Amino acid sequence: MQLSIYYTKDDEWLIEKVEAEAKTQRKSKTAVILSILEKHFQKEKRLGEILGDIGFLSDEELTKALDIQKKKEKKRKLLGEILLDEGFIEEKELRKSLSIQKNKKH
Repeated sequence: MQLSIYYTKDDEWLIEKVEAEAKTQRKSKTAVILSILEKHFQKEKRLGEILGDIGFLSDEELTKALDIQKKKEKKRKLLGEILLDEGFIEEKELRKSLSIQKNKKH
């Protein structure tokens, strides 16, 4: 089976991550991509998991943001809003992660 992946200039960050991971694991880029796809389609992932999986968010930052979210009594903020407010991620990282999450639900 042959698979072609088309990407734009905006996706270069992702290709760089795949290449780095392939080098680290001593695998082909194709093998890395297939393992990532298998991992992500095994279960529905939450936003924090996706951000962590692609290296945008540490476990400590996620824990702190979830603690902040739990402490809000009146109006509960969305996790993405908290992550932005705390400076843990940038807006473009949030958009990319939400896009991944949305595509997985279909």
